Amino acid sequence: MLTLIKKIFIWWNQDTFGTRLKTIFFGKLVGKDEYGNKYYESKSGKRWVIYFDSIDASKIPVEWYSWIHFTPNRIEKKHNLDKYDWQKPHKENLTGTDEAYYPNKNTNAAKKKYSSWKE
Repeated sequence: MLTLIKKIFIWWNQDTFGTRLKTIFFGKLVGKDEYGNKYYESKSGKRWVIYFDSIDASKIPVEWYSWIHFTPNRIEKKHNLDKYDWQKPHKENLTGTDEAYYPNKNTNAAKKKYSSWKE
């Protein structure tokens, strides 16, 4: 029962009941990325994404980000893009988590290269 209520009213738990109905009746599946997110488009040209896990816009890879924002790219012609060796895999925004980037404060770059005239 609680899951049904979450599906109807709570938008941050994947898709709501209204989004599900819109997707069934008006959405055409365009593709799916390597993280499980599904991308849809309506006949009128509206585009949306249904996230695999929790809703976070930083979970959209760059090629799908440009597609959903109507930036011309290679997605519409080829859904399985090959990446170059030098490209790193996409990561979601890790700010506020234990995996966030913190520069090492003990490096030479962080040391003062001057002395204060007030002491």
